[in-house]
Amino acid sequence: MKKCLTAAWIALVLLLAGCASVPMTSMKEDSSAKEFKVDPAKSSIYVYRNENFGGAISMTVSLDGRVGGQTGPKTYFLWEVAPGEHEVGSIAENTVSLKLKTEAGKAYYIWQEVKMGFWMARSALHEVDEETARKAIAECKRAQSTF
Repeated sequence: MKKCLTAAWIALVLLLAGCASVPMTSMKEDSSAKEFKVDPAKSSIYVYRNENFGGAISMTVSLDGRVGGQTGPKTYFLWEVAPGEHEVGSIAENTVSLKLKTEAGKAYYIWQEVKMGFWMARSALHEVDEETARKAIAECKRAQSTF
């Protein structure tokens, strides 16, 4: 019994430490997004996942009820949106959402935190300040969005 529990824990650790693969943008698009320029008539929403924990699990992210794609470890999305109310969602073992009221010419930064779940990884979404987000996004690569 003890050997079975040990084997199960090792398998869980390997699963959580692996590396999920998600579609990525070009290096040019990644570099451009890291300039953090915002169209004066739009709002920018960055959603990033800068952790390696839970790396074998890709997590679905949505914007206003539409699937935007999946994050893997050290990845982020950039979406340009019309100013107004928006909802970012994260789907893993749990489903969470964060509502934003955006203004033209401003950027908003959301950290997708990976948490230990019962069967697989869970997530949480946190709005973070610009300085924290820029440092984290610098470590990441831009994932390809479906829109």
